[in-house]
Amino acid sequence: MTTIAYKDGVIACDSRQTRGGSIVSDDVVKCQIVDGVSFFLSGAVCDEKALIAAYFGTPSPVPVECSGYAVDGGRLIMVGHDDKTGVWKQDLDPANPDAIGSGSAYALAAMDMGASAEEAVRAAMKRDIYTGGKIVTFCVAG
Repeated sequence: MTTIAYKDGVIACDSRQTRGGSIVSDDVVKCQIVDGVSFFLSGAVCDEKALIAAYFGTPSPVPVECSGYAVDGGRLIMVGHDDKTGVWKQDLDPANPDAIGSGSAYALAAMDMGASAEEAVRAAMKRDIYTGGKIVTFCVAG
């Protein structure tokens, strides 16, 4: 999967992509920009386009197994998909740290102890085999 962390106006993510128990690449950019909205997604890579399309109003006829953050007009939004309601969006409080992905528990614990978003992803990389590669940071305009 991956680890994506948010704290103090910064989103940090690793660059590892996995398939099953294998590393596919350690050089993947986790930010996709579509129509001015930045997406940082975790989960099934093959479902990312369907989630983004659903975000903009095109429903997916099949289950979508990914979720993540969208930065839309300066708003930080958690976005996902479920079988009953389709796409869902939840505004996040930019004052609260947050993390998603397989290493999210490690990242959240690190941020609770004072780590930045980048340091939190680095902490997750130490214990989560699905988090690795390089760490990239993005500033969230508010």
